[in-house]
Amino acid sequence: MPALSPKMKTMPTPISPEEIDRLARRRAGSKMGWYTHASVYVLVNLFLLALSDQGFGHRPYSYKAALGWGLGLALHAVSVFVLGKGSNLRERMVQRERERIEQQQRDQHGL
Repeated sequence: MPALSPKMKTMPTPISPEEIDRLARRRAGSKMGWYTHASVYVLVNLFLLALSDQGFGHRPYSYKAALGWGLGLALHAVSVFVLGKGSNLRERMVQRERERIEQQQRDQHGL
């Protein structure tokens, strides 16, 4: 039996191969969704820039839409790569919360 680190109170339950496959597919799908979002952002904004007076057209170009959409794209990236399932930050936060809840349970029951 492997030794537990001081922070770990219990061994994590093993995940079945089917569950691993399901999680991997979900994570890959989230990342592909972000890459699709980023590609559409770049293509649409290049098209709008080409239509503007800074490109080949005669219309003024508004950076406000690109900045607003860019902010949404950045938040999407944070949700996928930083806070999404599988990120180290999320896993550490979940582990800390588990430990707090377990400690509260032990304190309430005098264990």
